[in-house]
Amino acid sequence: MASTTTSSTSATSTTAARRRDTAPRHARRLRACLALLAVIVLVVVLVPLLFPLDRQAVDLAAKLQPPSAAHPFGTDEVGRDLLLRCVYGLRVSLLVGVVAALVATVIGTAVGALAGALGGWVDRTVMRLVDLFSSVPHLLLGIFIVAMFRPGVWPVIISVALTHWLSTARIVRAEVLSLRSRPYLDAALSGGASRWRVTTRHLLAGVLPQAGLAAVLMVPHAIWHESALSFLGLGLPAHEASLGIMANAARSSLLAGDWWPTLFPGLFIIVPTLAVAGLAGAWRERLNPRRRSELTL
Repeated sequence: MASTTTSSTSATSTTAARRRDTAPRHARRLRACLALLAVIVLVVVLVPLLFPLDRQAVDLAAKLQPPSAAHPFGTDEVGRDLLLRCVYGLRVSLLVGVVAALVATVIGTAVGALAGALGGWVDRTVMRLVDLFSSVPHLLLGIFIVAMFRPGVWPVIISVALTHWLSTARIVRAEVLSLRSRPYLDAALSGGASRWRVTTRHLLAGVLPQAGLAAVLMVPHAIWHESALSFLGLGLPAHEASLGIMANAARSSLLAGDWWPTLFPGLFIIVPTLAVAGLAGAWRERLNPRRRSELTL
């Protein structure tokens, strides 16, 4: 009996020590992600103000020049500076990612909260519709939505938002169902509070942290979705500075041995998504502290 108590005590102390050891590491990762995102935002905001893209006219005499002091990222197939075009393309990707994630989160939160709060046939009907839409691949449904509009940024935002609210609806519904079983909600209803007040003041307030986390996690997915649509030649006009369009246009250059028109747009897609994903991971660990020890096993 004593050995069992000793072993459980040692296991508890080991877990506590592990959490203390991992806390600084998580804090460092959070600060690094925030610093990287701050640099990205500054670059996206300041570079277009200092270097207008209109000044980057087509110069066929300077096409496909490798990285140099004059062009740190080299030039593309028509002689335009790749650094400026990557920054402008990242600005479009961030605009699409952030706005689409916010719209999708609002839709998913409303649908999930409605299904979880009302329950019964409403819950069953809403979740069957969610399952139906989830059975269709996001990219295929996004292509269908974009094809109904003229090329532009807003059709891409609408496409991404309407195909990415499903997971948020499931998360919010599960959280609402969990909150509905709490004793303080029964006490509020017994005290005379209306269902509308309980839903808005308690249920929605309880799901906002999870909804915010879902929005942050959705931003990288939305950026990749926009890049995929642009790579396929959908959504944005061909002359726009888009990372997906740039990667598509660089395929022939890559086959010829010119690597920089493909590498740098790819890095501008990967680095921001990793920074946002790291920020979302740190947020998730703060919301669910018990998972912190599981991640270090």
